[in-house]
Amino acid sequence: MRLKVNKKQPNSKMCFVCGTDNSFGLKSWFYELEDGQLMAIFQPVEQHQGYPGRLHGGIAATILDETIGRAIMMHHSHNIWGVTVDFSMKLRKPVPIEGEIRVLARIVSEGKRSFQGEGAILLSDGQVAVEGRGKYLKMDIEKIADFDHQGDAWQVIPSQDDPEFIEIPKQPWGSGA
Repeated sequence: MRLKVNKKQPNSKMCFVCGTDNSFGLKSWFYELEDGQLMAIFQPVEQHQGYPGRLHGGIAATILDETIGRAIMMHHSHNIWGVTVDFSMKLRKPVPIEGEIRVLARIVSEGKRSFQGEGAILLSDGQVAVEGRGKYLKMDIEKIADFDHQGDAWQVIPSQDDPEFIEIPKQPWGSGA
């Protein structure tokens, strides 16, 4: 399935997941897709492994939680973030650390103050390696962070590698988004 990228989400400097200057972090990029899903893309390094050659389960949880929590920005603004209330995941297959890792997330239901979402780490052949689900509070960034989100600490960083389209080998949610 080929999906158009509508928008790239901002990155920060020091966030473990999206921080461009965090030497230990994932340095993930987040892309809003035409069908309402959010795709995270990152390249793990040796320090992100648990068992040799495999992504650590805690890192898998971290990227799933972040991607699901960020999906709310597609429906509101980049000032509304998801704060985790409850999160669970199922590890189905090992995730190799060589090669790019893609995470797909979507909102399942939304109330006035909270939302529920789900996500999946996809292997290169489209198989679901890890599934996650969670409940999140909708919160304004002003109430939860101390950085200058209007300044250079929270911005979209264009790259010549930003895709116009993203190929998703298989839809992890079954028949539709």
